[in-house]
Amino acid sequence: MSVQTIEVMAKWVENNITEQPTLAAMASRVGYSPYYCSVKFREHIGTTYKQFLAKCRLMAAAQDLKITDDSVTEIAFRYGYGSSEALTRAFAREFHCPPRQYRKDFRNSLNLTD
Repeated sequence: MSVQTIEVMAKWVENNITEQPTLAAMASRVGYSPYYCSVKFREHIGTTYKQFLAKCRLMAAAQDLKITDDSVTEIAFRYGYGSSEALTRAFAREFHCPPRQYRKDFRNSLNLTD
């Protein structure tokens, strides 16, 4: 499997993050078995597909917190979390603060630079 194929797989996940992309769907997209894609993905990206997907979901949620006024619940469901609490737990582990605080801090930082 080429590096370009790995890049296509990663980009596909990022571009389809609101569709809850699965390993099987990604593998079908590039024409390899899910197992082979999983092994090669980890070799080249340095993380499992599941970990990469979780990180992409959190990064997309963080971006939405910055650029929208959508509620944490709306953002949670958009990216496949079962509840706002599930997003809040995952978000706090990654960003060391809850989503609402992240949004508030980001917006305060914009006000300081005006």
